[in-house]
Amino acid sequence: MANAAAATAAVSTLAPPLEQIRHLAEELRLLMPGVRVGEAQETTKEFNSETFWRKLHEAAVNVSREATTLTEVFTRLPLPSPQETQRFCEQVHAAIKAMISVYYSLPKDQGITLRKLVRSATLDIVDGMAQLIDVLSMTPTQSPENNDLISYNSVWTACQQVSQIPKDNKAAALSMLTKSVDLVKDAHEEMEQAMEECDPYCDLLNDTEDNSDNHGDEENDGLGYPNNRDLYWSEEDQELITPCLALVRASKACLKKIRISVAENGKKDQVAQLDDIVDISDEISPSVDDLALSIYPPMCHMTVRISSAKLVSVLKKALEITKASHVTPQPEDSWIPLLINAVDHCMNRIKELTHNELGLIWWTQ
Repeated sequence: MANAAAATAAVSTLAPPLEQIRHLAEELRLLMPGVRVGEAQETTKEFNSETFWRKLHEAAVNVSREATTLTEVFTRLPLPSPQETQRFCEQVHAAIKAMISVYYSLPKDQGITLRKLVRSATLDIVDGMAQLIDVLSMTPTQSPENNDLISYNSVWTACQQVSQIPKDNKAAALSMLTKSVDLVKDAHEEMEQAMEECDPYCDLLNDTEDNSDNHGDEENDGLGYPNNRDLYWSEEDQELITPCLALVRASKACLKKIRISVAENGKKDQVAQLDDIVDISDEISPSVDDLALSIYPPMCHMTVRISSAKLVSVLKKALEITKASHVTPQPEDSWIPLLINAVDHCMNRIKELTHNELGLIWWTQ
């Protein structure tokens, strides 16, 4: 009698289904900061790569299955009872925790780069599940908008991507280096396109001119350009852009050569050196982006010089770390000195073109 009463009381205290799954989404998001900074579990057992990847794949499949089940029961009426909802939430939470636990079982000595990729995949799955639950908690349950959102939700895609994760640190390093090459290539193409157009704000200016009153003669010069020199490059600006573009091309060449060296000479057991190469190479693309942003009008030549110097520093460090590593077996005969000379040549030209501005700064002080 007492047990029955207690069970009835417990049922009556359960939150409504939609409230329960909203709370579940919050709980899942609270797990993410710990995953971002969490350390690998310490164990005396020898790491078994095949077992790890099998468990990770199984965990991802389980999460995907739970996501499908949750979607099926919360996109039709009537909604599950509070007791059924509690069971569904517990199953989802357990599946996500199991996924995180497998990630934690990957030791650091397998490579920091590899751990980062597995961590990123794990976070994508947790975040994707939380986003799915957000959609399912909306009302009305069967609205077309919700169905569209659910059908394209990222949790299933994230689970499927687990099988595409590189299986060792060398493969992970090559994946990251390829990404960096592509990012720098995109930045270089954007800079070249802007240079060819000579006016990165062309569309904006055309819209402004179309909407202007009868001030065309006053606001435009003989060539049809606005008199506001802050909106396009001067001849001096364009002259400075040339070595900046050359420096970005050298950056792309550096990354490509580093990637080739890792592919041809990298050893899977040299995880620390591969991690060092990836870490410094990861700094190249953001530095290229800073330089690319600095060349847009209104251009500050001093900012361009500072951004260029920062990029050169990162490039030289990346080349020196690569030269000192096992991926460059004969550093004295390598391509590295040639690229260092090319980078120095670009930087010297940038210094020449910004020398007067540097002198002006010192004079004003």
